[in-house]
Amino acid sequence: MKVKKNDSQLQVGLDIGTSKVVAIVGEVHSDGSMEVVGIGSSPSRGLKRGVVVDIESTVQSIKRAIEEAELMAGCEIQSVFVGIAGSHIRSINSDGIVAIKDKEVSKIDVEKVLDAARAVAIPNDQKVLHVLPQEYVIDGQDGIRHPVGMSGVRLEARVHLIIGSDSAAQNINKCVARCGLSVDQLIVEQLASATAVLTEDEKELGVCMVDIGAGKTDIAVFTQGAIRHVSTIPIAGDQVTNDIAVSMRTPTQHAEDIKLKYACALRQLASAEETISVPSVGDRSPRRLARQTLAEVVEPRYEELFSLVQADLQRSGYIDLIAAGIVLTGGAARMEGAVELAEEVFHVPVRLGVPVDVTGLKEVVNNPVHATGVGLLQYGSNSDYVADNLTESENWLHKFKKWFLGDY
Repeated sequence: MKVKKNDSQLQVGLDIGTSKVVAIVGEVHSDGSMEVVGIGSSPSRGLKRGVVVDIESTVQSIKRAIEEAELMAGCEIQSVFVGIAGSHIRSINSDGIVAIKDKEVSKIDVEKVLDAARAVAIPNDQKVLHVLPQEYVIDGQDGIRHPVGMSGVRLEARVHLIIGSDSAAQNINKCVARCGLSVDQLIVEQLASATAVLTEDEKELGVCMVDIGAGKTDIAVFTQGAIRHVSTIPIAGDQVTNDIAVSMRTPTQHAEDIKLKYACALRQLASAEETISVPSVGDRSPRRLARQTLAEVVEPRYEELFSLVQADLQRSGYIDLIAAGIVLTGGAARMEGAVELAEEVFHVPVRLGVPVDVTGLKEVVNNPVHATGVGLLQYGSNSDYVADNLTESENWLHKFKKWFLGDY
């Protein structure tokens, strides 16, 4: 949503997650800085592993989160930047080549080469969600980031295509539309989280972002300043909660509370003397268990998760290129001992990522839980569509081209 307010504009990021739906309102100032001015949150019951499985429940959750955000920010929300995620998200690298018109690269040439690069065969039930340039090559000269204005005869683009399920995207659009809102842009959540928590230096050196949510774990790899690999692992915080509920014979809701308050991902950090009260199922009285016992349940699951991430990095071939290490973010990454355990598994530096380059509400700014929501705002404000810089006739051509390619 773009609402002018004293030389600034308001934008809204809508993070539809497995455990909660969060709407974050950000104010983009004239100097480009972002300030969070409102947040609304609601429990989510209509998603499973990042994909909509119950439209009605999801609509109700979105409505509650939007109403709360509107009250706090004191504005009326009309459109949102929405995140999309799930195991259906995959990515491929592609190339495109075009002849440069008038021997000087224009914005139209860049658009043409990106269109050529996205012309790859994909299944009918999939659609291209993002076309992300990695680098441009002009007459054999590689490593070019901004080709507009440069002279040459042949322009090549090496791009990263992120592809997702068309039906999953339509279901998200349908949920948002039934709340009376329009979608500014569908943004893959790995990109959003990475925009919020990674620094430019890390992206240049090589870094892997691991966003551990409730239903799934998102992975994004950057090297030389560009995205190289995206994937999703369907194991995350909900599996840890389930392990606690089964092993300690306690209801799932109590298991979630125990996980948030007392769980530790590394048993060495948990004291054997410290005990916790565990509610029992039915009318039985609560029991007291050592906190170390809880850590012995949680640690194997986190170790398995990190091993799956490591295996994914090895398959993609980027395991040796992440010199800046791993950045953990997301709700389940806040657990005590998660960073230390990740360092033991990966043998690279690991840090907890919180949103950077953003001011405003402290509960949002310094919290990895809201990395995706803040990232949707930042990515949306940075990617002011190419069409914004085109003339009226070029703008019409751009819209027609997007419609022709099915990207509307």
